Amino acid sequence: MASHRRPKQPSRTRVTVLTTAAAAAVAFSANAANAAPSEKPSKDEVKAKVDKLYEEAEQATEKLNGAEEKQEKLQKEISTIQDNVARGQADLNELRDSIGLAAAAQYRTGSIDSSLQLFLSSNPDDYLDKASTADQLSSQQVEALKKIQDKQRELAQDRSEASEKLEDLASTRTELAKQKKAVQAKLASAQKLLNSLTAAEKAALAAADARASRSASERVDLGDATAASSRAAAAFSAAQSQLGKPYVYGATGTASYDCSGLTSWSYAQAGVSIPRTSQAQASAGTRIYSQSDLKVGDLVIFYSDQHHVGLYAGNGQVLHAPRTGTVVRYESINNMPFQFGVRI
Repeated sequence: MASHRRPKQPSRTRVTVLTTAAAAAVAFSANAANAAPSEKPSKDEVKAKVDKLYEEAEQATEKLNGAEEKQEKLQKEISTIQDNVARGQADLNELRDSIGLAAAAQYRTGSIDSSLQLFLSSNPDDYLDKASTADQLSSQQVEALKKIQDKQRELAQDRSEASEKLEDLASTRTELAKQKKAVQAKLASAQKLLNSLTAAEKAALAAADARASRSASERVDLGDATAASSRAAAAFSAAQSQLGKPYVYGATGTASYDCSGLTSWSYAQAGVSIPRTSQAQASAGTRIYSQSDLKVGDLVIFYSDQHHVGLYAGNGQVLHAPRTGTVVRYESINNMPFQFGVRI
């Protein structure tokens, strides 16, 4: 006779879990179906985000410029020290020969007698205290040995300084790569946002930028403000000759510029050397805190971290290289957070 077993009933816990999961799935599906699709940011929202990214890229650019300037300075200093070491070594060799052929030969073979070993010891102060030993040497030998001691000490200091600067150079190059990567990342993010716009939206933004960027042939009412000095006038005139040139981060002319690249190039044309970065330029002269006291050719520093600089043009206008996607142009001084002017 066949056995009829009653089917095993699912436990109450299992039923509860399954029921809850099913209900959650149904609720999720319903919410997903009813949820409004994510809205694409408007042209104005994209522009605001892009402008912010460009500002951050400029901040990173000035740090990049500072690292590049430091790298160039260190490389020159290291080269100078290495040249000094090479010349010093040649001088040292001549001094060693000057103590006499016998002593020089002993020095090279390491069999130098005890009196000369004393004078060539690592402690340059010992030998002068040893009168009995000094008596065994001629005054000419004593003088030669003093010079050798001084030259040895000088070379040791130069080599130590070169070693420290080489380490600094290595860390500066690391910082340089970091800042360059930061700039490129900001610009890439901005370009990605711009690529999300329609062709019509891109055209509208380009037209707005074109209206803002005054070409070199266009005239701007600069009033009758005078220059602070002949060199300021010459620097401003040089900057005017670059109107319409594109902004490119890290550029110092003459095909393109970034903000501090334009100002440093312009003053160089006037025969005045100023620092490369906007932050350093902020301390390059006398600060002018009132806009009403600004004169043509004064540097104008913007933003609390001083990451942007231009030249005062008169009548509330500045001449500057604004940011990626723009050109050297005039712009109202009130379009950016003014900090102070700098009179060179």
